[in-house]
Amino acid sequence: MSVFRRGRGGPGRVSVREAAVRTGHDDADGGGDAVLLDVREPYEWQAGHAPRAVHLPLSALAAGARLPAHAQARPLVVICRSGNRSRRAAELLVSRGSQAVDVVGGMRDRAEAGLPVVDARGQNGIVA
Repeated sequence: MSVFRRGRGGPGRVSVREAAVRTGHDDADGGGDAVLLDVREPYEWQAGHAPRAVHLPLSALAAGARLPAHAQARPLVVICRSGNRSRRAAELLVSRGSQAVDVVGGMRDRAEAGLPVVDARGQNGIVA
């Protein structure tokens, strides 16, 4: 069984530290192969997001938007502000055949863990 899926077919959940390892955001050599997918709204993304994350709001994903080409067929680690939207997004992605987990505590816990958050200009960001 894949580490990205639970036995019943639903998405798993990971901590912000595990998400950082899986996506290569933990300063380790080489990093993970998963894509960090941020499903928050544009104003939240612009205020602060993880470097190298991919942005696709849950509203767009639910309306049928596709993942960017470089994120397709790769494991996904889905994040939002607190973990509610990312849970819904991960469930949707799994139902569409993707390997996806969501991040418990979301960007709030990521920032509290001291992991980098940048704004739209690449400067220090905030979690909105």
